[in-house]
Amino acid sequence: MNILYFLVGSSVLMALIFLGAFFWAYKTGQNDDVHTPGYRILFDDETQDEKSEEDHFLN
Repeated sequence: MNILYFLVGSSVLMALIFLGAFFWAYKTGQNDDVHTPGYRILFDDETQDEKSEEDHFLN
């Protein structure tokens, strides 16, 4: 029966830690932009080599 008290206490403590982490992330603005990451995968990223070649031809 003692282990049951330990497990319930541990689960409540873990839930409070996760709740605190959620509010910390919300307070620091980590959830401000939820649309851009979904669209970012649709566009190709330019590699560093392509950028340097374009800069070479422009100068």
